[in-house]
Amino acid sequence: MESISRISSLLESARELTLDAAQSARSSRSAVKTLPAAQIKKLLDSRNEREVLDGLRKVISMMYRSLPTLAFFSSVVKNVASPNIEIKKLVYIYLLAHAESEPDLALLSINTIQKSLSDQSPAIRALALKTMSGIRVPVISQIVSLAIKKGLGDMSPHVRKAAALAVPKCYRLDPGTRNQLIEYLAVLLGDKQYFVAGAAVSAFLEVCPERLDLVHPHYRGLVRKVVDMDEWSQLATLRLMTVYARKCFPRRTRRVLKKSNGSGGTKGFYDDEDEDEEKEEETGEVEQVLDPDLEMLLKNIKPLLQSRNSAVVVAVTRCYVNLGTQEYVSLSIGPLIALLRGPQDIQHMALFNIVSVCLTRPEAFVKYASHFLVHSTDPPQVWELKLELLTLIFPHCDAYLKSLILNELEHFSQGSDKELVREAVRAIGRCAQSDARTSARCLRLLLKQITSLDGNLVAESLTVIRHLIQQDPASHTNTVIRLAKNLDTATNPRARASIIWLVGEFAGNDGEDNIAADVLRILAKGFADEAEPAKLQIVLLAAKVYLHHLNRSEPGPHQLTVATPVSSPDYSTGGNEGFAELERPTQTSFSPPPPEPEHPIVLLWNYILLLARYDTSYDLRDRTRLYKSLLGVPSSTQLASLMLLAPKPVPHTPSPSESRTGFTLGSASLVIGEDGGFHGLRGYEALPDWVKAGEEPDPSLREGDLTKAEYESNRVIPAGERLDSAIKDSRMGTSPSGTNGIGAATGGGKEKTLDDWLAEGEDEEEETEEEDETEDDDDEAEDESEEQSSGEASDAEEESSDENEHDRLVK
Repeated sequence: MESISRISSLLESARELTLDAAQSARSSRSAVKTLPAAQIKKLLDSRNEREVLDGLRKVISMMYRSLPTLAFFSSVVKNVASPNIEIKKLVYIYLLAHAESEPDLALLSINTIQKSLSDQSPAIRALALKTMSGIRVPVISQIVSLAIKKGLGDMSPHVRKAAALAVPKCYRLDPGTRNQLIEYLAVLLGDKQYFVAGAAVSAFLEVCPERLDLVHPHYRGLVRKVVDMDEWSQLATLRLMTVYARKCFPRRTRRVLKKSNGSGGTKGFYDDEDEDEEKEEETGEVEQVLDPDLEMLLKNIKPLLQSRNSAVVVAVTRCYVNLGTQEYVSLSIGPLIALLRGPQDIQHMALFNIVSVCLTRPEAFVKYASHFLVHSTDPPQVWELKLELLTLIFPHCDAYLKSLILNELEHFSQGSDKELVREAVRAIGRCAQSDARTSARCLRLLLKQITSLDGNLVAESLTVIRHLIQQDPASHTNTVIRLAKNLDTATNPRARASIIWLVGEFAGNDGEDNIAADVLRILAKGFADEAEPAKLQIVLLAAKVYLHHLNRSEPGPHQLTVATPVSSPDYSTGGNEGFAELERPTQTSFSPPPPEPEHPIVLLWNYILLLARYDTSYDLRDRTRLYKSLLGVPSSTQLASLMLLAPKPVPHTPSPSESRTGFTLGSASLVIGEDGGFHGLRGYEALPDWVKAGEEPDPSLREGDLTKAEYESNRVIPAGERLDSAIKDSRMGTSPSGTNGIGAATGGGKEKTLDDWLAEGEDEEEETEEEDETEDDDDEAEDESEEQSSGEASDAEEESSDENEHDRLVK
């Protein structure tokens, strides 16, 4: 009968599984149809679990399709007491979404959820704790706190993890419970299960990140567990440990000692002579001395460089860059480069972090130069960072790699993508600035571009050429003349303005033989047709040419020419009564000098002033008026020379990402850059400075055993620790593992051989024979002792009877 009932139950369960599978297949094939609200309520109020489950699934489906489901709240909540775990899960999901809208009805289910905290299934206990902490009703904050306290001592680590995840939810619900939650975190941080400790670290960073005193006794335990945690917990732990190391480990350095031979490198015949002559000398190099606990952290997180999560790799790199030495940073560069094999969004984020590290240590990335070559499928945000990386490592490369990088940049500067062309030309300029030995080749590459029909390319090339010429003006006079010949073909206003500015900078060379005046004469003919940037530079060129002319032709002191005196006429004999005749020429004592023709440069200057006076640009007219006032007074010539002819500083084009160097690796502010503000995005926290030597906490606090007795008496002991202690106690006694060889194998560290087994058997036989002999001896000794004790007892009874009889007779 029992087998028949068992078969029938199996058939019933198989039938239910078949119905569920058919229903799910039908729902996946057909379109989702929303049932009427009355029919869904009927399913929810049914006594059949399958119908209730079907109704809950439809409600959850409507909820995730943003359809109104608040009308089913009462019908859903009353199923919270169902023993079916599938129904419980769906009810809890519904409660988490709608409890804030109906707080009064949600409170009715709290009692049932509290009862679920004592359920036999750890999954239900964890789910109940998660649901209770997720109900955002401030009234139940104390109930949630008590539920977390109960979860701390649960036997299941999954429930303790749910308790750790509930701590920040309770804190957001009621910040007044912070002190209670800190006590709970002090217990959870010391949990021996790695996933419980990881969740506790995440809660710690949200509730009380400044309470690093809670971390001291658990520092080494967390460092050992970080490898086994999940990715989210690893990120939280690495962030916590980076801040902890900065605040608790002072940065110590020492000078590198180098052994030197006092005899100038010659070795003696005997070794003793060498030992006496060897001395240690200090070099200029300084190396960092790591604290043992800090070195323990850096070594334990090394396996995380092989993590499948790119954020974990970046977090480990952040630890090595901000805490470790050059050796540790070199270890992280390879895994960081490996992230470029991922999708484009991962490549983009990885490149920002690679550029940030490369700005400080470019020589470490030279061997990975092939990974930074631009592919045809790269989006603009990716190839822009790759070009920047190529320019950063360029001065540290060998001749072959430098030639390869310049060939790549030359190829992309002749492409069709305007943005890529502009960035490639700028990259060539940065390469020329960083390495003077290749500046001539870079200049030749750029001069090839000025004949291009693309105005933007010509303008960018001339801007970079202008920067290169300013680095060494004396050796580029012929280059300026070559550029001036291209004014007839250049049409871009920025390109023409750059050429005119360069001609003006070289206007003082070779005196009267300079080409600046001729260039100004040609430009004056088409002044009205020029764009405003070119007009501004033409006026500046005219001012410089005129100023050089004034400096070359400074006049000496004016000397007056005195004419020869003429004898006075005789008026006595004239018939005009002493008046001179009108027909005669007038006689003066001084004769004016003959007029000198004006210099062509002066005529050009006046002509340019006249053209600019009637221009439509306010800026051009105001600037022309300034130059006219400055050069119109001879006494201000020296001031004009200081303003217009002063040597210009050599321009330096920085790397585009140099403004991001202050931000932490892996942060969003590093990606956003200057657009996020000077201090980064809201919520960004920079790493603290290294603690000063002598102000760090006592290293003995990290041992964790000094206050263990006091701590153990006040805290709630987690179930994991109780289980471990019970297992240890059971292992202290005899167990079957001690007789089958497993215990011995684990204790000795190696497996037993056949000889060991035979030797053990002989030893056991000898021990049993000895035990039998000892038992026989013990039996004989016991018989003798019993006989002696019985004789002594009989003698004592006889003596006592004689004494009683004597007392009776005396009476």
